[in-house]
Amino acid sequence: MKDSSITIKDILNPAIKSEKRLIREKKDLKNVVKLLKDNGFKIVLTQGVWDLIHEGHAKYLEKAKNEGDILIVGVDSDDLTKKRKGPTRPIVPQEERVKMVSHLRSVDIITIRELSEDYGSLIRMVKPDVLVVSKSTKDFTDEMKNEYKDCCGNIVNFEPQSTTSTTARIRTLTIEGAEQLAEQVKKLTDQFIDQIKNGKT
Repeated sequence: MKDSSITIKDILNPAIKSEKRLIREKKDLKNVVKLLKDNGFKIVLTQGVWDLIHEGHAKYLEKAKNEGDILIVGVDSDDLTKKRKGPTRPIVPQEERVKMVSHLRSVDIITIRELSEDYGSLIRMVKPDVLVVSKSTKDFTDEMKNEYKDCCGNIVNFEPQSTTSTTARIRTLTIEGAEQLAEQVKKLTDQFIDQIKNGKT
């Protein structure tokens, strides 16, 4: 099935294969959004990285879906994520992140935000009835809120839905990895010193 052949029936069908929820081409997404709006559906848009997806992400997206009828989720490409979050991100490649998001029952449509697109490209194209942003998103400023208010019916700013952020989880994994590496280095160093003492080197 091509993006352009996606119907409202497909979007509303909970049994549709998760990969069918991804609309890569923006022109196809624009057509689908128009179709939905023409049929009276309230469109909600949110966007982000969705790296190391966790319970907080799921709660956030479920809460976003409750703001309307159709939830569209923009997933940042790997290149865009590196630009926004730094050279060590994302941890999980974009295709896997897309698949993980697509399996969440609150998500109806997914698209990928490319490096070539500015923060507001998807917002201006979809013109959502509700734009959902998170207070933890540092690159969405009050000035930007004023900039996009004319192309959104409403802008809702959610508190983070988890006590542990993705960044905190990555930090923990990094610390644990460093500790394990340190233990291995110490073990090898001790073995080498023992060999020297015993005249085996």
